[in-house]
Amino acid sequence: MKGFNDDEIIDFARLARENPIEVRFIEFMPFLGNNWAPDKMLSYLEIMNILKQDIPELIRSQTQPNETSKVFKAPSMLGSVGVISSMSENFCSGCNRLRLTSDGNLKVCLFGRNETSLRDLIRNGATDDELVKAIQLSLNLKKREHSGEQNATLVVIIS
Repeated sequence: MKGFNDDEIIDFARLARENPIEVRFIEFMPFLGNNWAPDKMLSYLEIMNILKQDIPELIRSQTQPNETSKVFKAPSMLGSVGVISSMSENFCSGCNRLRLTSDGNLKVCLFGRNETSLRDLIRNGATDDELVKAIQLSLNLKKREHSGEQNATLVVIIS
């Protein structure tokens, strides 16, 4: 976030220089209760400009299908850095992630409000075929973009 932790970007990137890890940065997203404002968000390009001040030789790694992070390496790094450009260059149309919340709801988009209660279906004796149909219906509702969702509920992601 601008003016909050943007001065730590290079410090985190140095962790990836010294260790075989991937450090990821995500653009600040508007979720209910996080006091999001456009002027608090650092875009992908702004993050990259900061990173290149310390690691000018960053090179984009080969793009993978359905990736959510733009990953970069440099000869001087043991690891890599990634930027999740969820706001400035969203990747919704290529995202293949599903999320299962801690209370048993399926979300096809972290940023969306729609959820399907797999817990309730299972507790009510749904068959495997019925669960597959419920999941397919949820997938059919997946949007190609954020579609103006500005107050989505943050969830715990199980991966």
